Amino acid sequence: MPDLYQRPIAVDLFAGVGGFSLGIEQAGFDVLVAVEQDPVHAAVHSFNFPRTKVLCADITKLSGEEIRQACKGNPIDLVFGGPPCQGFSVMGKRLIDDDRNDLVFDFYRLVVELRPRYFVMENVPGICQGKHAVYLHQLCEKFVSAGYEIAKPRVLNAADFGVPQNRKRLFLLGSRIGERPLAYPEPSCSSKTTVRDAIASLPNLDDFPELRQTDEVWLDDTHLHQMQVSASKYAKMLLGLEPDADNFGYPRQWYTKMLTSSMRTQHSDTSIERFNSLSCGHLEPISRLRRLDWDGLSHTLRAGTGAGRGRYTSPRPIHPDYPRVISVREAARLHSFPDWFRFHATKWHGFRQVGNAVPPMQARAVGRQVINALGIKPPKYVEPMHPLLPLGFAPSNTQLLRFNLKEAGQYWKQVKPCRYSFTPLYEDRHP
Repeated sequence: MPDLYQRPIAVDLFAGVGGFSLGIEQAGFDVLVAVEQDPVHAAVHSFNFPRTKVLCADITKLSGEEIRQACKGNPIDLVFGGPPCQGFSVMGKRLIDDDRNDLVFDFYRLVVELRPRYFVMENVPGICQGKHAVYLHQLCEKFVSAGYEIAKPRVLNAADFGVPQNRKRLFLLGSRIGERPLAYPEPSCSSKTTVRDAIASLPNLDDFPELRQTDEVWLDDTHLHQMQVSASKYAKMLLGLEPDADNFGYPRQWYTKMLTSSMRTQHSDTSIERFNSLSCGHLEPISRLRRLDWDGLSHTLRAGTGAGRGRYTSPRPIHPDYPRVISVREAARLHSFPDWFRFHATKWHGFRQVGNAVPPMQARAVGRQVINALGIKPPKYVEPMHPLLPLGFAPSNTQLLRFNLKEAGQYWKQVKPCRYSFTPLYEDRHP
């Protein structure tokens, strides 16, 4: 008889820094392996997930057997991932022959090789539009031929699952024949989480001159108290101050008095003047930046492009009150990342990492559907019964957040990817 309280095993393909991983963990899974080709993103993922074995590898050259070996014989219940979507995106050129379009078939290949009970794929809605729809149709046919039952692809808006952002993404759910079929989650929020709920409690970055040079600052008792008492229920959950009954993730040990991912952006006087005169919710015509509305949703946060495609930085929203673009931490709040989650120290990498990620709360809602289909009741790990996972309590660990591309590449060639051995924490599960 299966143990209904044992956490199921998942593998993240195209992991980035781990927004999808975090949501799936919060749903009740142990994410044993995460695959990410970009060495900078892989290093940041390793920092935030000390119990996950990160494979910094080209997915097109990786075999299912290598992933299976990394799982150390554990049966894989779920494979999930979001293949790079720029080739399908309506915001880009939508090139039918973009090489990145083929990565959805590498996702298929690894699912077939690993034979998990379930899979979840995320992508932009553009994959089901126009000429690109052929990719999705072919993909579904291949999965059916390989012995998987497909739930009709559906576009889900992150705002329907508590994320203060209007972000629509297509999800494809698959169940191995013989397993209980998956269904998509229905909207779980009767009212939307707003920009105010997400970022109003964060301190004014202008109070910290040091944030011109660094992305982190220690908060004094006054700033910390103001942030905590003024936080909404949503913000308190991200700060770990409010119970989150649906969060089955592992608690992290972190510096609660340190404000991170908050390096300031220096604007010219003329830009500041234009930003000051811009009304909330409107687009600034010269910079093409949109000002956030306190009582609305953020528009979709985008990643821009990597070094291989011109290092293009996507437009960043303007703060509702201040004449500046938002910080990486503010973007992370709008994406439903908890405050313990760290990003690369540079703004360019940090914003890319947020914009590329699946919002954790949206991923959690999808992951819970798999948990329900498995019929599993995952254990909830809370202090003081279980140890906190350490984050960045050694200089060698925080360096993972500061590598340039060359340094990160060298790190993955020389350092064992997993800093901590994986040990399932099942000792206190129900009998």
